[in-house]
Amino acid sequence: MSVAVLEPRTGRRMVYGSQTHITASVAKVNILAALLLRAQREGRSLTPWETSTAASMIQSSDNDSAGALWQRIGGGPGLSAANKVLGLTSTQAGPGTHWGLTRTTASDQLALLKTVFAGRSPLGETSRHLIQTFMGRIDADQDWGISAEGSRWQLKNGWLQRSQSQRWTINSMGRVEAHGSTFYVVVLSHGSPSMAHGISTVERAARTAVHTLRSTAPPVSPILH
Repeated sequence: MSVAVLEPRTGRRMVYGSQTHITASVAKVNILAALLLRAQREGRSLTPWETSTAASMIQSSDNDSAGALWQRIGGGPGLSAANKVLGLTSTQAGPGTHWGLTRTTASDQLALLKTVFAGRSPLGETSRHLIQTFMGRIDADQDWGISAEGSRWQLKNGWLQRSQSQRWTINSMGRVEAHGSTFYVVVLSHGSPSMAHGISTVERAARTAVHTLRSTAPPVSPILH
């Protein structure tokens, strides 16, 4: 498991684990960011088809939509080119049509979240707003993962059972509002014996990450009168 958490208001961050993990459907945020960068470069908005396909890809985690947009961005080479602009240095695009086998680190996914939610970003305001909107409208059956810690959230989850080991890759990343502050949280994991076990583990890690970061906050000095 790898975990990364950032409180953007203070800049405090923690990262545990530097190994790469298979993204599964978490890659869909990266695919959409690459599509939006391409549209920006071409000086245009997304077409109605691109917008509806992107909505299906993020909100419902539709794999056919992801495959179509993977082709639209130029596959792995297109994703890699976009990631140079986005500042992702340890993400390797999946081979051929296998976008879900893209490998990444928690630090890289935290960097991606910053491009989606932070003010200073290669993604324009309209592009960031679109991704944020879709990540805030995830289908109800996918409301798990980092959303376990927080009252409001915008997220994308990924899950994949590996054919050889039958073990599960379970990932979750996004922004949560909790304890009067905002946090960007990434949890990447593999090797769970079941999807339910993986989700429980990821949720426990997300809670622990936020609580641990909060506990490292410097004490507030009392105001003397």
